[in-house]
Amino acid sequence: MAESATAQADTTSSLPGIRHLRFADIADALAKGRDDFLAKPSHMVFLSVIYPLVALIASRLTFGYQIVPLLFPLCAGFSLVGPIAAVGLYEISRRRERGEAPSWYHALNVVRAPGIRALLVIAVMLAAIFVLWLLAAHLIYTATLGGPPGSVGAFLGALLTEPAGWTLIVVGNLVGLVFAAVVLTLTVVSVPMILHQNVGAGTAIRTSVRAVRSNPVVMAGWGLTVAGLLILGALPGFVGLAITVPILGHATWHLYRRTVAA
Repeated sequence: MAESATAQADTTSSLPGIRHLRFADIADALAKGRDDFLAKPSHMVFLSVIYPLVALIASRLTFGYQIVPLLFPLCAGFSLVGPIAAVGLYEISRRRERGEAPSWYHALNVVRAPGIRALLVIAVMLAAIFVLWLLAAHLIYTATLGGPPGSVGAFLGALLTEPAGWTLIVVGNLVGLVFAAVVLTLTVVSVPMILHQNVGAGTAIRTSVRAVRSNPVVMAGWGLTVAGLLILGALPGFVGLAITVPILGHATWHLYRRTVAA
């Protein structure tokens, strides 16, 4: 049976079908994510404030231990584990979609979900990617600017005024983009799919890869949207993340529902 261009599913394998997306689907997912957040803003306290607090604590430790060059990689790296950290938000959106009235208890109770083992596999995978990103960032810094800076001012001066600092910025961001693209490809629909359909980690990851391969331009647009909103939320001392993170979490659920055919 033929479907419209926006709902055509790829059924060439035993995996769930993948619909073809448009940029309007990103806007629709964000709008629904915003509605979920506004409907249950109290969940921000339990699920979202943790994110900026961890970032602030990490930055304080970074400055305290004179490892200033890892401050940005640490903050940026938290987005790599975001897909698993937002699992409670997916549960809220899932229950609202079913017409239920979810509470913070439901969001935190996902640790008892049938697919918890598959979620743990994804969590371990993302943690490993996070560590690899930090190692890569450290190697790039060592290869460009060398040893530990004498002060924050000295580090910023070398970063912004020396050719080696410019190289660090360019190479570091390019490598970070690769890590972000890998995480997007592996998790853009896999975590909500596990929660929704109780599939194994392998099935969920393969479906996520197929979703990106079927919609490379739109998925790239989604990745840039996520990055842009995280940067916007991080600018006012990470406080804005208490708004952008839950909206993105809810929106990810709705993008999954639009992407993966029933």
